[in-house]
Amino acid sequence: MSTPTPLPYSDRFAVRAALAPLLGDARIATSLTSQLLAGEVVLVLGSRGDWLQVRGEDGYEGWTHAGYLTPPTGSESTWRLSLGCRVRDESGSAYALPLGARIAPSLDVCEGLAISAESRASHFPPAASAIATSAGALFTGASYLWGGVTPWGCDCSGFVQRIFGLHGVHLPRDAWQQASIGEGVSANAGDVHRAGDLLFFSDREDRRVTHVGIALGDRHMAHSSLTRGGLAVERMDSDDAYVARLRASFTGVQRVL
Repeated sequence: MSTPTPLPYSDRFAVRAALAPLLGDARIATSLTSQLLAGEVVLVLGSRGDWLQVRGEDGYEGWTHAGYLTPPTGSESTWRLSLGCRVRDESGSAYALPLGARIAPSLDVCEGLAISAESRASHFPPAASAIATSAGALFTGASYLWGGVTPWGCDCSGFVQRIFGLHGVHLPRDAWQQASIGEGVSANAGDVHRAGDLLFFSDREDRRVTHVGIALGDRHMAHSSLTRGGLAVERMDSDDAYVARLRASFTGVQRVL
């Protein structure tokens, strides 16, 4: 395998891969903490050889390799948005881009859906009911992946952050951080929560939040769960043993919108 040519140092780079891992240390054999999507622009905080410590557009920090990055054009925010598509580059090679990735102008969409940056707000309005609709539909079939943020694999807070982000509502990356956003509205997991509310849970003795889901209305919640193997919709007042454990670990509901 060839070694990437080191990039000239800059304070910002754009992600050129469909997905780039954000890692806990400057080596590939370490824990995945999050992911960066194609077209995302990162701020470089430091370097260790070909490894760069970066801060993503959501403020989350970690390490990624220079091979995933390229100098930015400055126009990334105006690029089309993938809704799950395949693109073809100038050489004729085709590859997939996940939901939420930005599509460079040089790429042709050959399969799937994409929207313009200008139509994003109308396609994904910043409304609680619209967010709940997206939560129930866009990540169907996603496997659980610690650090994942796309329908190709996601964890609970990555799912929540990306769904809200599609609708122009920017949340922090981790569940415990998301629990500080908005207004607390309920202390009962089985209540009829408004669609778009965030439900929080903890499996720790100190009750620090470790899990989050999105209320869909009518006592249903969408979340990415390792116990379920990925994206699942639960009825929060059901007799299911796992849902009973969720109710026992419930910490509260936050209303962001």
